[in-house]
Amino acid sequence: MTTKHAGAALTLLFGLSALPASAQKTVVGVTDTEIKIGQTAPFSGPASVYGQISTAESDYFKMINDQGGINGRKINFIVVDDGYSPPKSIEGVRRLIEEDQVAILFQTIGTAPNAAIRKYVNSKKVPDIWLGSGASMFVTDPDAFPWSIPFQPSYRLEGQMYAKYILANKPDGKIGILYQNDDLGRDYVAGLKDGLGDKFDKMVVKNLSYETSDPTIDSQVLQLQASGADVFYEASTPKFSAMSIRKTADIDWHPMHIIDSNGALLKPALESAGLEKSVGVITAQYLKDATDPGWANDPGMKEYQAWRAKYAPESDPANNVWPYGYTMAQALVVVLKQAGNDLSRENIINAAKNLPDTTTLPMVLPGIKIGTTPQDIRPMKSMRLSKFDGKMFQLMPE
Repeated sequence: MTTKHAGAALTLLFGLSALPASAQKTVVGVTDTEIKIGQTAPFSGPASVYGQISTAESDYFKMINDQGGINGRKINFIVVDDGYSPPKSIEGVRRLIEEDQVAILFQTIGTAPNAAIRKYVNSKKVPDIWLGSGASMFVTDPDAFPWSIPFQPSYRLEGQMYAKYILANKPDGKIGILYQNDDLGRDYVAGLKDGLGDKFDKMVVKNLSYETSDPTIDSQVLQLQASGADVFYEASTPKFSAMSIRKTADIDWHPMHIIDSNGALLKPALESAGLEKSVGVITAQYLKDATDPGWANDPGMKEYQAWRAKYAPESDPANNVWPYGYTMAQALVVVLKQAGNDLSRENIINAAKNLPDTTTLPMVLPGIKIGTTPQDIRPMKSMRLSKFDGKMFQLMPE
């Protein structure tokens, strides 16, 4: 069964006996056979590649439903295409909450869309579990927005990691910055500034931004080259990182090129730019690479590949949005199972904020711990640096 909203939606709805309906009459979005979960995602627009995250999550929920659902209920997953446009995100979320009456929101994708919806979501006291953004703004004031909870490491933390790497490997480097002019890009710049400290103003020779509506960033790349920068620090999304890699190669500029984890996707960004042009790109990761033969015998990778084969045959093993969506859906299932038979909104958000630090997710890199407390709501707090060798990203020594 499929529900359509704003151009794209996915619904998984199946029946299974559970608690008596009388026990669930006052629980919004929950019946004796299902739990409604809502999401906004960009199936269109400048970040449409991230729509595949939602598809991966839908495919994972199909597997869960085939296995009997969660707490005796199947997942009814309703997804609205917001085109990565904040006004459309607000419209879509209102529809999900007021018309579809979902129990919770899950993985609403994008920094700007999440910034736009969170006041409304919190005023309605609807849990928004595992926001699809690493922006630090979503954890700086958890008391003001108690119903919104992110998952991945913060962009600011990631920026600090890059600063540490630059200081260790190119302490006299001249840094040229290109960032997306929104909270995503500004967070990465803030993280770099945190890490460089009083060296930031001395090392940064050019600091430029772009808008997601810009047709090209060629001018910015040319200005960065002309500045004399030998470190290219980029905070972008895949469409623009592909442009930057291609232009950098075309003008024969060879800086140390650092691209944030959002932009440095092998597919579509690096492949679109040209794998040979992408050699040496540095980024950060927290998930295993499904194309790396070193993980072939890893139990978590085997579990992931078995899911892909049966439930996501359309998935591309080289596109990291698939293991990301798989992992986020898996993490939500952990929360819902922990909530037990009390699937009230209050108990679900409480479960998300009390995730045991013994929690493991099969595709997360070894050594990266997961857990939450009411005082520390972001589950994942570290990453690993990696460098592209022409075929795949190789983890760098810690």
